[in-house]
Amino acid sequence: MADRIVRTRVNEPGAVAEAAARRVRAESPFGEHGKVMIIAADHPARGANAVGSNPSAMADRFELLERMCIALERPGVTGVLATADILEDLLLLGVLDGKSVFGSMNRAGLAGSTFEIDDRFTGYDAQTIAEMRFDGGKMLTRIALDDPATPSVLENTAHAVDQLNDRQLIAMVEPFMSAWQQDGRIRNDLTTDAVIKSVTIASGLGRRSAYTWLKLPVVDDMERVLASSTLPAVLLGGEVKDPDAAFASWGKALKLPTAQGLTVGRSLLYPSDGDVAGAVDRAVGLL
Repeated sequence: MADRIVRTRVNEPGAVAEAAARRVRAESPFGEHGKVMIIAADHPARGANAVGSNPSAMADRFELLERMCIALERPGVTGVLATADILEDLLLLGVLDGKSVFGSMNRAGLAGSTFEIDDRFTGYDAQTIAEMRFDGGKMLTRIALDDPATPSVLENTAHAVDQLNDRQLIAMVEPFMSAWQQDGRIRNDLTTDAVIKSVTIASGLGRRSAYTWLKLPVVDDMERVLASSTLPAVLLGGEVKDPDAAFASWGKALKLPTAQGLTVGRSLLYPSDGDVAGAVDRAVGLL
């Protein structure tokens, strides 16, 4: 795998565009189970390589790609979310046929930085997502009432929502109410009321919302969370410490009408027992 990708990147850089052009697109973002099951792997571009106690688990690109290939081959997996470098590797490997593909758009809010909220769009733009024949773009939108960079974050997110909606591509917005802590770190507020507030703010971004989806954490009282907007929502996994509790909460939330499926990364790609296929199959089983 490694030699093949590197040789192609060195000697045939045009092969990426050729692979994108011949890729068989998904007829729908939904699988036979009627939901989406998207594997997410855009964490490294934000410098967030840690999984559990290993600070550089996702930094081995070839291991990450191998794990992603295993996940994407499992029945019921409908799509992938990543930055250009990873998606182009997967295109060269030929594993994206029949999958919905979402490009990660804003990655400048590097994990642990003093400018983490100033999350500028340094990844995909709507034009490239359309040219690559992908299905949509995703943007993390952290709303920090104590940080003056927040209005720019909201404005840039709204522009991306507009540009994707104009092209009839899914704009996947991942909102959080966030705040700076005394230790100098940003923390997302995962209380029910805070998540509801983030949903109502994110739902109103942009001049159109016909193609806007939300990407939301699973918290207490998801009935109230998902009742706060009519926009379709996918549930994010995050890093899971108790798999049994996480899967139970995902399964309960998936029964709610606006929940369209799961978008999960580290907890499926790097499960504690190392069984990627087993973790993915268990998640698909919830659908």
